Amino acid sequence: MQWNQAAMKHLSLLLVLAVLGGCTLAGTAPDYQQQAITERDHAASWPSPGPATTAGLNQLIADDELDALVTEALQANPGLQQTLLSVQIYQAQWRQAFGQRLPSVELGGTAAKVEDAGSTFSTSLTVSWQLDLWQSLSDRSRAAGKDVEQQQQLYQLARDTLAANVMDAWLALIAQQQTIAIQRKRLETLTNNANFIVQRYRNGTGSLDDLTTARTVLASEQANLESYTETLLQQQRALRTLLGRSQGAPVAVADTFPDVITPLADLPEQTLARRPDLQAAYAAIEAADLRSSAAYKDLLPSINLEAALLDSDGNLNDALLTGPLWSLLGQLTAPLYKGGQLQAAADIAELETAQAYQGYRDTLYNAVTEVENALGLEQSLARQQVHIEDALANATINLTQYRSSYRSGLASILDLLTVEQKTYDLQNQLNDLIYQRLSNRVNLGLALGLGVTL
Repeated sequence: MQWNQAAMKHLSLLLVLAVLGGCTLAGTAPDYQQQAITERDHAASWPSPGPATTAGLNQLIADDELDALVTEALQANPGLQQTLLSVQIYQAQWRQAFGQRLPSVELGGTAAKVEDAGSTFSTSLTVSWQLDLWQSLSDRSRAAGKDVEQQQQLYQLARDTLAANVMDAWLALIAQQQTIAIQRKRLETLTNNANFIVQRYRNGTGSLDDLTTARTVLASEQANLESYTETLLQQQRALRTLLGRSQGAPVAVADTFPDVITPLADLPEQTLARRPDLQAAYAAIEAADLRSSAAYKDLLPSINLEAALLDSDGNLNDALLTGPLWSLLGQLTAPLYKGGQLQAAADIAELETAQAYQGYRDTLYNAVTEVENALGLEQSLARQQVHIEDALANATINLTQYRSSYRSGLASILDLLTVEQKTYDLQNQLNDLIYQRLSNRVNLGLALGLGVTL
């Protein structure tokens, strides 16, 4: 009992000395977390592109086959799996940091044999614990938890980006198939022209120059078809890579474009707050702020407790089980001079917090730019589509007239070929505009923070 009272007195004295020595040390950095929220809430203001909205990125396109492809990519894409493993590594590091707050227990034993004196056995059980008096260990553990949160958000961003890439690649395949279909119609028309010219030449009403011109254009467009076909194959390979396939049959897609919902832009603070990259950047500020706090607390005194159970005997059983000696050690340490290392570490941690805040601002401004660009592009592409549709309607009428004029001998083959080329070029341009507009809606959903819900 006297030993316990004496130990408690010494422990109480150590605690009092630590508290007295714990002068309030803190950095002078501003509240970066609040500044980040303020920046986000006043980042931008934009109008909604339309009344439609959706809860998930994959819900922008209602297609079961596309959903299956996105699911396959989320399960098999190697890049995404690497990101998931990074999350698991950070989770293990967080458990490691949390374990530093807990006592450590070590069991030891030795055996020695001395000549003419028999064997001697010694056993020890040591319990060590650093009192987290200033919550510095807690700060570092919470910072590790924020690292996990940051990595989880980056993993969500990788999932959303992968889903958007699969959706865009799927739309690109449809667009390329449409391009090839238009090109085949063009070749069919050119072939018919050449056959008609041959017939006129045989009848003595056509010229050899017209035939040469028609065949030249036909050969050139056949080369273009080969190029378009190879592009389609390359797009198939790119999609296969996204799906995590090393080989396999080409992905079958629809012949026509699907409906793609226009995402609804909420109030800027609501829209941007759900973006995983912004949430990850904010978690980085929180982690850096906690480490900065812990670095300043390292300048304060610390208390380490150690309890040891020791015994030594010539008999192993007695050394383990009989009359061990307890010892309790309490150690107070206060940093006096380490060449400015601790203060420098605190300064570095504070600067890293400021750096994380600037990283958040950079992510925020890029997010605003992405949303504004996507919203502006949606409106621009809609207007372009209207103009191209009008131009195509007029070109179709004009083409009918030129074909009649050429057959009547009122127009040259060059005039007819020019009008035909212009008509098919407009069809290709309209096809490309539709693809760009639908793809942009997927990008807009990603920019607005819509996540994949599969």
